[in-house]
Amino acid sequence: MITLTLLHPSKTIPLQHWSFDNDAVIRIGRSLDNNVVLYSAVVSRHHVEIRPSGPNWELESFGANGTYLNGKPITKASVSDGMVFRLATSGPQIQIRIVPDSPQLDHLASQTLNTSSTNEERHKKETITTYEVT
Repeated sequence: MITLTLLHPSKTIPLQHWSFDNDAVIRIGRSLDNNVVLYSAVVSRHHVEIRPSGPNWELESFGANGTYLNGKPITKASVSDGMVFRLATSGPQIQIRIVPDSPQLDHLASQTLNTSSTNEERHKKETITTYEVT
């Protein structure tokens, strides 16, 4: 499982989390057809894609305002557990956590999904976030 966490712009406090299966292609941007939707003027409609690459993960930037890792612009990067990237120079910061596959975790995840209202409603609630630079 891979988990993305939107961090507070100045305090690195978690604001919102999204979790995905290890075979998911994760798209982040302003457009509603992304898996993670962030409303910010500096975020492109289709800003970043995170996808499995063999046993690892890869991040690719498509954003007009760039994607930054450790303050440096990137177009592609290997994902490592705990890494934090930023959309544009002043945009949202997202931390990536990679959790190894576990049958017990899969069981808990399916129980959680079964108790939510519907997958579509759950998806809408979890993917739309307003982000303002203060």
